[in-house]
Amino acid sequence: MTTFLTETEQQGTWLGRVWLPEVEGPAVVTLRSGRIYDITSKVAPLVRDICEMIDPPEYVRSAEGHNIGTLEEIAANPIATDLVHFLAPCDLQSIKACGVTFASSMVERVIEERAAGNPHLAEEIRARVGEVIGSSLRNIQAGSDEAAKVKEALIAEGLWSQYLEVGIGPDAEVFSKAQVLSAVGANAEVGLHPISSWNNPEPEVVLAVSSSGRIVGASLGNDVNLRDVEGRSALLLSKAKDNNASAAIGPMIRLFDDVFTLDDVRNAELDLRVEGEDGYVLSGHSSMKEISRDPEDLVRQTLGRHHQYPDGIMLYLGTLFAPTDDRDLPGEGFTHKLGDIVSVSCEGLGKLSNTVRLSTECAEWTFGVSHLMRNLAQRRLI
Repeated sequence: MTTFLTETEQQGTWLGRVWLPEVEGPAVVTLRSGRIYDITSKVAPLVRDICEMIDPPEYVRSAEGHNIGTLEEIAANPIATDLVHFLAPCDLQSIKACGVTFASSMVERVIEERAAGNPHLAEEIRARVGEVIGSSLRNIQAGSDEAAKVKEALIAEGLWSQYLEVGIGPDAEVFSKAQVLSAVGANAEVGLHPISSWNNPEPEVVLAVSSSGRIVGASLGNDVNLRDVEGRSALLLSKAKDNNASAAIGPMIRLFDDVFTLDDVRNAELDLRVEGEDGYVLSGHSSMKEISRDPEDLVRQTLGRHHQYPDGIMLYLGTLFAPTDDRDLPGEGFTHKLGDIVSVSCEGLGKLSNTVRLSTECAEWTFGVSHLMRNLAQRRLI
């Protein structure tokens, strides 16, 4: 039996959520000595409540809990309402995402825009754009004087793009990835809108941030992306990003403590593996060391005096990964096939695995905020 956390990772301070069939609702859980403990209480009925505390790790370590099973047993359970299974580890937090935070993905976004969602044109454009941009943007600080000079040079070449603007300009791209409570967790199906024929996974670190802007922990995410839809127009970003089961987060939030900090996120190395039912295998990598904006800067641009989030946020930090290898026909690049198993892994944060389906075939999202509040009230937790 396998699990999504190594023995070493299990020593961390973990915060998550599971579905409890007996209460027909979610429970706040932590991991202790290989077992999952339900620590839901009137003091903290929500993950949001714990993230707002002065010392979340201390609370999680000392909270009274009920042993509901081993990590291995629960991690192996399929997503079914009659079985205990993992949910996305966030609840009332807004789910936000940053785009174009890495040079390589920035180049791919420019290509998408020029190709207008046509993968056949992408390969032709990729070579010419690469000659001008290359890897010269990797070490440029976004918003700096040097970045402004690069912008001038690209405009002169006729290659300036809205994606490059948010990539090296002063303002980051931050968008709403998914609705509150709509993210799926480990082992769940992730959805593609049926209109898309060119799409890919995006392996990312996801920060857990309190309402005050304090970063309290991190998790893994798959920001499912429809390249053809976004490539047609940036105004279709919401259609490309926010669909049923299109946001995966998990397996749990690792809270920052004495042994795991934001510096571990800054140095994180993410691996991606896509395994198709046809035997196809794709491996990818994303190094947080190559991000062009510091995570704290991305949080400041998202949450502050200019925009408040009373229940905090979960913030996808973007990815270096942009697949260009052909899966089938030459020049068409990579795209998902139904049944693909996508695994995002990172030392210290575990592994998040999901199976690709159409959004119209994934389980409908029906448990919203009103359902959560009624459920907690019935359990006399609020």
